[in-house]
Amino acid sequence: MRTMNAWRVDRPGPIGGRPLRTTSAPVPEPGPGEVLIRVRACAVCRTDLHLAEGDLPPHRPGAVPGHEVVGEVEQLGGDTGDLRVGDRVGVAWLRHTCGTCRYCRAGAENLCPFSLYTGWDADGGFAEHCVAPAAYVYRMPPRYDDAHAAPLLCAGIIGFRALRRADLPPGGRLGLYGFGASAHLAAQVAIAQGATVHVLTRSSQAQRLALDLGAASAGDASAAPPEPLDAAILFAPVGDLVPVALSALDRGGTLAVAGIHLTDIPPLRYADHLFQERSLRSVTANTRQDGHDFLTFAQEHPLRVTVTPYPLSAADRALADLAADRVEGAAVLIPPGL
Repeated sequence: MRTMNAWRVDRPGPIGGRPLRTTSAPVPEPGPGEVLIRVRACAVCRTDLHLAEGDLPPHRPGAVPGHEVVGEVEQLGGDTGDLRVGDRVGVAWLRHTCGTCRYCRAGAENLCPFSLYTGWDADGGFAEHCVAPAAYVYRMPPRYDDAHAAPLLCAGIIGFRALRRADLPPGGRLGLYGFGASAHLAAQVAIAQGATVHVLTRSSQAQRLALDLGAASAGDASAAPPEPLDAAILFAPVGDLVPVALSALDRGGTLAVAGIHLTDIPPLRYADHLFQERSLRSVTANTRQDGHDFLTFAQEHPLRVTVTPYPLSAADRALADLAADRVEGAAVLIPPGL
């Protein structure tokens, strides 16, 4: 029996208490419609941190986190379409939908009540191998190497969907609250589409990166942007910033909240935050079409993907650095031998 190294969420809790443990586990076998993937790179998402710390309730004990996986197909489980051994593929957050509910039939599979997720409902990419349904993997744009392609699979796709949910008009003024892995990609997409981008974040390092990527301004998250915003996206999981961002919107503007977890939102004042047809929206996962559309965009429009690499053996340190805002861009785990 072949074995692999993997990290599991042992006992969810504060990252300082080391909720992850490293284990030697059997290499999984793909079932019908699945592929076994040798992991070449796995980006670290704030959702992984929420799972480790218990902000998101565990769906199964001892889950292997990681849902931004780039790897090579090593084994086919049968009925896997046109995938072949040796293909370079990506595994993202959305893992399964029923295909028959009214949401799936309407093209909103991200709202499927029976959806399942990589690293939450099934083991993910904080390991040397993982298994994924063939129908939910992506062919990766060849423009990017493995480490720089990995963050595209959640940070990129979710940021892309958040832009759509924010209803940014052509040439509009966009505010980004928080500037980590997802925001630094969404900013580049918006700028490429002709938007003026203002970044609001507490990190001076992130502010410098934002300006380097073409943002018109970068300031503290609690400060007002230099002009009213047509749209804003909240990437930081901080509910206190919701009224701040709503107050920064121009008439008819939209705030999209991109995270899966958010601390409590303080009371909103209708006249100050919602009147004049301001809108507040959430972003829930993504559809596969979002993923295909974004990866096509990323191939056609070169994105500067900022990564901080870590060996797979340092996954717990990568999460701790993410929690402390010590990561520039996206943390990416690299298995041994790669």
